[in-house]
Amino acid sequence: MQKHVEAIIDWLRKQLEESGAKGFVVGVSGGIDSAVVANLIKRAAPEHSLGVLLPIYTKPEHLKDGISVIEKCSIDSLTLDLTETHQKMYAHIKDQLNAKGEFHEASEQLAGANLRARLRMSALYTLATNYNYLVVGTDNAAEWYTGYFTKYGDGGVDILPLVDFTKTEVREMAKYLEVPEEVITKAPSADLWENQTDEDEMGTTYAIIDAYLNGGDIPQKDKEIIENLHKRSAHKRNGLPQFKRS
Repeated sequence: MQKHVEAIIDWLRKQLEESGAKGFVVGVSGGIDSAVVANLIKRAAPEHSLGVLLPIYTKPEHLKDGISVIEKCSIDSLTLDLTETHQKMYAHIKDQLNAKGEFHEASEQLAGANLRARLRMSALYTLATNYNYLVVGTDNAAEWYTGYFTKYGDGGVDILPLVDFTKTEVREMAKYLEVPEEVITKAPSADLWENQTDEDEMGTTYAIIDAYLNGGDIPQKDKEIIENLHKRSAHKRNGLPQFKRS
């Protein structure tokens, strides 16, 4: 892990040199991936890294974990509570759709969840512009392959330092970086709605996805889930379709 951590830190510093940016900003959720990234950017740019807590209807324990991460790695921090912003914006959109008789209740949970992720992205880019920082993504290999991120939400970033590492490897990296134990062992959640967990939503586990990515044998049911997620989410990883004149 030491070798991987040092390589990522060197890579992060190179991103600053090539981009002309001054430092890094990351949204700290209280989860393991953002905890690892917070530690990495703090080591890469000690005086120019920012960890941002972005609660939206967030449970106190998740916020507490995020604070614990920030305090442990001593990264500069900021808290932006976007709950009221989300509430007002989504209510306004919903009211307008209801007025047209075109609000689809079946899509409400997902639409509201995606708006959370996109509001957080907008806040991070506003801060990044202020400081001339790069927005650092937290997606690991399993999330990237399955498309488990919101397009133009948590997927809206400048760089992805963990995308070549499985969730298992990220967990080992977290231990090496001395991330708080409660963050390492908690059930992964994108904090998109009440009691939401990544694995429940995906229908499989990170351990199984990691095994698949490493070429291991996994149950056929899980293989079908993973390959279907990958296929459905191709548009998130690929460039935008562009019409070309003949």
